[in-house]
Amino acid sequence: MIATTKPFSPTSNMLADQAAQSADSAIKTTQRVTNDALDSLSDKVQDVKDQAAPVLNRVAAKAEELARRSADAVRESSSQLKERALRAQDATVGYIKDEPVKSILIAAAAGAALMALVTLLSRSRD
Repeated sequence: MIATTKPFSPTSNMLADQAAQSADSAIKTTQRVTNDALDSLSDKVQDVKDQAAPVLNRVAAKAEELARRSADAVRESSSQLKERALRAQDATVGYIKDEPVKSILIAAAAGAALMALVTLLSRSRD
C-alpha cells in the first residue's frame, strides 16, 4: 500500500496563520514593553545621576575644607612647637651662663646615668 499525504485543509492553514500572527504579535509586544522598560530605567538612572552629582560635589568641597583646616592646624602646631623649642634653648643657654659649674655637674650626672642604663641593658641581653 502506498501512503498518500493529504494537503493541509484550509482550516489547518488558517489556524497556522493565526498562530504565526499571534506569535509575531507577542514578539512585537514583548519588544515594545522591553524598550519601554529600558527607556524608563534609563530615565531613572539619569535622575539618580543628576541627584547624586550635587551631593558628591558638596562632599568633595567639605573634604577639601577639612584637609585645608587640618593643614593649617598642623602648621600652627609646628610653629608653636618651634617657638617653645627656641624659648627652651634660650633658657638653657641663659642657665649655663648663670650657673656654669652646676650645668657641668648636671650634664656629667646625666651622662653617667645614661651610661649606667646602657651598660645594664647590654648585660641583660647577654
